[in-house]
Amino acid sequence: MRLVSQYFESNFQIFIISIQNTNIYIEIRKAIPQHLFQKNEFQFLVSIGQAISCLLLLTYFAYNYVPLNWMALPFGLYMLYNRNRVLGHECSHFTFSDTKWLNDALGFILHEALLVPYFSLQHSHAIHHAKTNHLTEGETHTPLYQKMKDILGEECFTSIQIFNIAVFGWPLYILIGVSGGSARGFTSHLIVLNKLLPKKLLVKVIVSNLGICLVIYLLYKWYQATSFAEVMALYIGPYLVVNMWLTIITSLQHNDLNISHYDDTAWIWLKGNLCTIDRNYPLWINALHFDTGTTHVLHHLFSELPHYNAREANIYLNQVIGDLNNQDTKQLLTSLYETASLVGVEHKGNGIWKFIKTQLLFRKSKNKIYFIKRIVIHVKTYIMKQLKHYCGKKLFRVEGDLIKQIQLYSYK
Repeated sequence: MRLVSQYFESNFQIFIISIQNTNIYIEIRKAIPQHLFQKNEFQFLVSIGQAISCLLLLTYFAYNYVPLNWMALPFGLYMLYNRNRVLGHECSHFTFSDTKWLNDALGFILHEALLVPYFSLQHSHAIHHAKTNHLTEGETHTPLYQKMKDILGEECFTSIQIFNIAVFGWPLYILIGVSGGSARGFTSHLIVLNKLLPKKLLVKVIVSNLGICLVIYLLYKWYQATSFAEVMALYIGPYLVVNMWLTIITSLQHNDLNISHYDDTAWIWLKGNLCTIDRNYPLWINALHFDTGTTHVLHHLFSELPHYNAREANIYLNQVIGDLNNQDTKQLLTSLYETASLVGVEHKGNGIWKFIKTQLLFRKSKNKIYFIKRIVIHVKTYIMKQLKHYCGKKLFRVEGDLIKQIQLYSYK
């Protein structure tokens, strides 16, 4: 994979001059036919109708024919829930309609149904696009510094990172701004008194929070009318899988060993947004997710382009920028392993910050069971260390067998 950061770092001054004199971004946009930017409300609604119809069909089938297989239902429904999440995200970029309030109305419904504060996320996501790959002012997936690896240790850091991405990543981002830009300090999508959400958004934040409260209330009434098992199978399970997949796919879109981040002295909007990555997803995932994983560079350059034209527009984009479009052809699981091994960034000079990779966890990770065991062990170790630190030695003791187990997997 030849990455744009390598080109920019070796031709940095040339690129600055070209930006000032030739408006390269405008030239890139001209290469994409204008009709691909036109919105078709009917086609957008057809996409939503397809997802909802399949969702209802799968639910009906589970109710009447395969009640014993409900444990697998969350993974089936997840794909359809996530399809609507993608469409809600498109609404936040105003790709549904030329009428702003229609985008917000539909986007609000699709987001709040998945317990996501629409207007708050719309604002933070705009910052994400405006400051992509800025070291401290970017929003979501801003890298940690080398000192975090030194504090936790390489293997423990990587294990915790995988665990957090899969389980806690999305809720923690919404609640307390985990992975947000360090320049803003503590942030939250649910309160206004932080540097992420200005006071002018107070009413919209309150409306978003009320929407979440309404959905929680409806879930409670659903539980009262049926059972917790049904709510778990039809909503909570798919919701958790959607969150897991969302953090995994976005992490893959913005993290790679060869991708750079830039501080104020080197960051440029076009350079930052070209430092995103298109990954190699199976065809069925691309179909369900409207090719979002394989057209992400395009999305960052032209977020106003409707999803149903993305595949065709990406062909024109590749023709004009060539190798500057970061495309990873490795298998998805391989890319995920490599991304999880990135333990932070260090300064390489000239405002350029590069990821650091640890090999320790992955030297013997070809055996996937062994790999999972190591993650579990390190997560347990980290939790016990925290409990011991906060509760004191007298209140917390580590069992000898567990210590031996940790040592076994640490030095194997």
